[in-house]
Amino acid sequence: MRHNKSFNHLGRKKAHRDALLANMTISLIMHKRIFTTLAKAKALRQYAEPLINRAKEDSMANRRLVFKYLQNKYAVTELFREIAQKIAERPGGYTRILKIGNRLGDNAEMCMIELVDYNENMLKAKDAKKTTRTRRSRKSAPKAAQPQVEEVKAETPAEEGATEAPVAE
Repeated sequence: MRHNKSFNHLGRKKAHRDALLANMTISLIMHKRIFTTLAKAKALRQYAEPLINRAKEDSMANRRLVFKYLQNKYAVTELFREIAQKIAERPGGYTRILKIGNRLGDNAEMCMIELVDYNENMLKAKDAKKTTRTRRSRKSAPKAAQPQVEEVKAETPAEEGATEAPVAE
């Protein structure tokens, strides 16, 4: 039974799970987008977002704490230099999970997890959408006040001749 178990164990022991999530977090930080299963992506989001949140304040204590989890100085440097600048005003939700279908081999549900501020296509679409949006209410006149206009189509002699079938000789 899973009484009071609040996270997915991913079928692994603790050391294996921690190594998996640390390696996936490093890949996410370095490449900004990775493809994995949905269960791993959801577990990765819980693991990575608190570490990304620490990068907002660049202090030695925060760097050491993040390094304790990741054990990769290049990923820590990337996180505190470049990613921290882009997420400075964001209050949370640094990752996005997009489902991409099922894997052919075992039908596992696959997805793409990415850092939100690094998808240029969605950022452009979001900016374009905001500029064209207006809110207007449409007030229509009551139906009784609108006059009913009937269109009468006058037939021309050319149209009358076109309806007759040609006679074959």
